[in-house]
Amino acid sequence: MTTISSKDLPLADLYVEHQPWLFGWLRRKLGCGEQAADLAQDTFVQLMAAEQVVQMHEPRAYLTVIAKRVLFNHWRRRDLEQAYLDALAVLPEEYAPSAEQRMLVMEALEQLDHALDALPFKVKQVFLLNQLQELTYSEISAQLAMPVITVRRYMKQAIRACCLVSSD
Repeated sequence: MTTISSKDLPLADLYVEHQPWLFGWLRRKLGCGEQAADLAQDTFVQLMAAEQVVQMHEPRAYLTVIAKRVLFNHWRRRDLEQAYLDALAVLPEEYAPSAEQRMLVMEALEQLDHALDALPFKVKQVFLLNQLQELTYSEISAQLAMPVITVRRYMKQAIRACCLVSSD
């Protein structure tokens, strides 16, 4: 097995050789050619943005790892958008936000989602239990078998991450 580096196989060659395969793989996962094409492009964009040369023994395996990450983010963004649209659907029409307001809210939700996703799992879990399920710190402490002081510390960490997003 030979080692292929991006020096030996320029990105354009990698794209020409593996894009059709990646597109097919994504199309099978998504059931939609247009979304598969978009996500295949996003995968190669992420590969281009890599800060260091990666030694690839198996380019398709490496592309699959990146594509899975892109696909997961796509699904998460889609689920987040659907949850927001579901919440809007129950609002009386006079309170419904404009298209511009909906877009701004979706952008803010995506930024918060990315900020929370960067946190350790337990911190995110504590924050979501408090904010979405409206559990008190004591209830979270009991449910997760951790001291209340730890719950407070995790909430502070999560709130700080959310505030940093809102100040950008």
